[in-house]
Amino acid sequence: MRNLVLSLMVLLFSCSACAANAKSLVIIFSRADENYTVGYIEKGNTMILAEMIAEKTNSELFEVKPAKKYPADYDTCIDVAKREQNQNARPAILEDKDISEYDTIFFGYPVWWGDIPMCMYTFVEGHDWNGKKVIPFCTHEGSGSGRTDGTLKKLMAGANIERTFAMAGHTAQNNRTSAEKEIDTWLKKLGY
Repeated sequence: MRNLVLSLMVLLFSCSACAANAKSLVIIFSRADENYTVGYIEKGNTMILAEMIAEKTNSELFEVKPAKKYPADYDTCIDVAKREQNQNARPAILEDKDISEYDTIFFGYPVWWGDIPMCMYTFVEGHDWNGKKVIPFCTHEGSGSGRTDGTLKKLMAGANIERTFAMAGHTAQNNRTSAEKEIDTWLKKLGY
């Protein structure tokens, strides 16, 4: 009996040590400038959520930045985004991030034409997602998460991917108290 108790204590201690050493990262693409329903903004809707998540989970934050900035004008931007999607483009990004040392990755993006922006394809395809816990979150203006759950499952082979948390961009931008409450509820369900 004593050996069983000692074995359980060692197991509990080692699990606590593993949890304490677990590292998490928030990977985000967000766009400021003119956005649908909120006009010209200084901070993108998805970035607002990403910063809340990073703070509440004690995660590092990495922003994916396209090498060629998307146009500031909303209509021009969505035309470019649609053209990239139709061409299955992989726009260059300014810098990369080694994700190998992270156990959990929060993955944030706006939903563009029902999918993740093509610059996020560029980032995702450059990494091994096997064994990673991926927690997607997005902003939208009526589409919910679109078809992004399927996209991420296909692109992040071998990852344990949670269902995408989706929030209206205008809520994130214009009602941050409500947005934070939704984030708190979601994170609590995830064990944070």
